[in-house]
Amino acid sequence: MEKKYSIGIDYGTESGRVVLVDIGNGEVIAEHVTGYPHGVMDERLPYSSKLLEPDWALQHPDDYMEVLRRSVPEVLRLAGIDAGQVIGIGIDFTACTVLPVDESGVPLCELDELRDEPHAYVKLWKHHAVQDEANRINQIAERRGERFLSRYGGKTSSEWMVAKAWQLLNEAPALYERTHRFMEAVDWVVLQMTDSCARTSCCAGYKAFWHKEEGYPLASFFRELDPRLEHFVKDKLQGDVVSLGAKAGELTEKAAAMMGLRAGTAVAVGIIDAHAGVPGTGAVQSGQMVMAMGTSLCHMLLSDKEIHVEGICGVVEDGIIPGLYGYEAGQPAVGDIFAWFVEQGVPAYVEQAAEDDGISVHGWLERQACELRPGQHGLLALDWWNGNRTVLVDADLSGMIVGLTLQTKPEEIYRCLLEATAFGTRTIIENFEQAGLAIHELFACGGLPQRNELLMQIYADVTRREIKIAESTQTSALGAAMFGAVAAGEERGGYSSIEKAAARMARVREQVYKPIEANSIVYDQLYAEYCRLHELFGRGGSAVMKQLKRIRLQQEERSAAI
Repeated sequence: MEKKYSIGIDYGTESGRVVLVDIGNGEVIAEHVTGYPHGVMDERLPYSSKLLEPDWALQHPDDYMEVLRRSVPEVLRLAGIDAGQVIGIGIDFTACTVLPVDESGVPLCELDELRDEPHAYVKLWKHHAVQDEANRINQIAERRGERFLSRYGGKTSSEWMVAKAWQLLNEAPALYERTHRFMEAVDWVVLQMTDSCARTSCCAGYKAFWHKEEGYPLASFFRELDPRLEHFVKDKLQGDVVSLGAKAGELTEKAAAMMGLRAGTAVAVGIIDAHAGVPGTGAVQSGQMVMAMGTSLCHMLLSDKEIHVEGICGVVEDGIIPGLYGYEAGQPAVGDIFAWFVEQGVPAYVEQAAEDDGISVHGWLERQACELRPGQHGLLALDWWNGNRTVLVDADLSGMIVGLTLQTKPEEIYRCLLEATAFGTRTIIENFEQAGLAIHELFACGGLPQRNELLMQIYADVTRREIKIAESTQTSALGAAMFGAVAAGEERGGYSSIEKAAARMARVREQVYKPIEANSIVYDQLYAEYCRLHELFGRGGSAVMKQLKRIRLQQEERSAAI
C-alpha cells in the first residue's frame, strides 16, 4: 500500500519549520527551516530609518509566505515522494500574532503608501507596547463583572488581540478605519492557502475572549472601553470560529502551485504553536501537563473540568484536545534569558575557553554549572526579563538577581538563571493545584529539553516531579501534522480523531528526569525566598521595577526630541 504523509508547518519567532511526516508511525521523513528574511523588527522598519518605540515587536507577513514557497517544496524534494501522497496540512503559530488586512485579505503593510507605517505590520506575540490598553481592559471588565475575565485568571494580557487592535485605534485611527479585519497570523496563512476565512477556536478562545457557549463579549463592553470599539466584533472580527480538529478548507490551485502540492489537499484549522506540542508529545488525557520550552515557556494542562484559576492565560473547551478543557499558563522568557546572558553578559575569556574546547558558550557554561551544588553560588533571580505572564500578568515587571559579589562567576549566574525559570514553573504548577486541578504527569517538549540536561534535572528537582521528554525534536510541527492527518479524515487515509493520530504518531523518550531528594531539599529553601521576592516586587510591595521603566521611557523620549 502506498504510504501517506502529512505536512506540519511550525511558525516560530525567528523562522518557519516544515516537516513531512509518515502518518503511519509519526516518523519525520524530511524537514526544512526558512529563516524570516525580515526577522523580528524591534528597532526599525525594513524600508525606513524610522525608529520603533520601546517594547515594539513587528514582523513582515511575506516572511510567512516565504516558508511556504521554500520549505514545503524542499521537504518533498528531500523525501523524494510524490505530492499526491500528502493528504493533509496542519499549521501552528506563535500567538497572539496579529495583522490588519483589507477587504481582499492583503496586509496593510504591503500597500505602497503604508510601508512606512509601523501599525500596518504584523504585531508579534511579544509586542508589549500595549500594557496601558490591557490595564484598561482589565479595569473595566472587573468593574462590569464580565464573566470572561475569570476564564483568564482575572487579568488579560498586553499580548492579546483586543489590546493590540485598540492600540492601533488610539495611535493610528485612520489606519484602523482602513482595516477590514484583524487576523491572527495562523488564520491569515490558512486564508492564503484555502481562500477560507476560518478563525481557529484556539486563538479566538485564548487570545480574543471568545467562548464556545457565549461567543465574544457584548458590544456594550467594547463601547465602554471606547465608543469607537462598540462594533469591533461585528466589523473587525468577521469569519466563523471553527473548532480544532476540523478541516478549514482545501488547497487552492494557486497555493498548490506555489507549494508544489496537489490542489484539494486538506488543510486543518490552525493551532497555537505551544498547544500543538501537546498531542505531538502524546498527551491527550486529563491531568497531563506539557511544558513547551523554547525562547518562552508555555504550560498546557488538560482537564475534564473547568475551574477559573488566577493569572492563567485562559481555559478553553476543546482549546487543545477536543473533548477536554485546555488550560494555558506561561513564562514569556526562558531560553531568551539564557541567550541574553550568553550574548550580553559573558566575558571574553569564557568565549575563548568555549572556542578552545570546541563547544558552544551555552555548552561551556552548562558544563561548568554542573559542578555547582544547589545554592552554592549564593544567588537568586526573578525570571521576569520579559515581564511576567503567569500568575501576575504584568509586562511592566523586569528581572533581577540578588546575591552578586566580586567573586561571582559567569557559570554561577548561568545556573542561577536556569533555576529562576524553574522556580517560575513551580509557581505556576502550585497555582493550578491550589485551584483544585490535578496534575498527574509532566511532559516537556521543544528545543531546550533536547539540548540542556542540567536544565531538565533542575526542573525535576525544583518541582519534585518526574519529567518525561518528547522523543520528537519537532513536537509542535508534529502535532500540526497530526491535525493535518485528522483534517484529511479516514476516507483519505488519515484519522478520525486527534487521539487516534497521537496513539500512532507520538512517543516519549525512555529517559525520564527524576527529582534528587538532596537537591530538592535545598531548592525548597531557595524557592521560599523566591516566593518572598515574587510577592514583594510582583504584588505591589515595591514599585521600583515600574519606576525604573518609567524613568527610562522619559529619558528616551527626551533623547529622541533632541
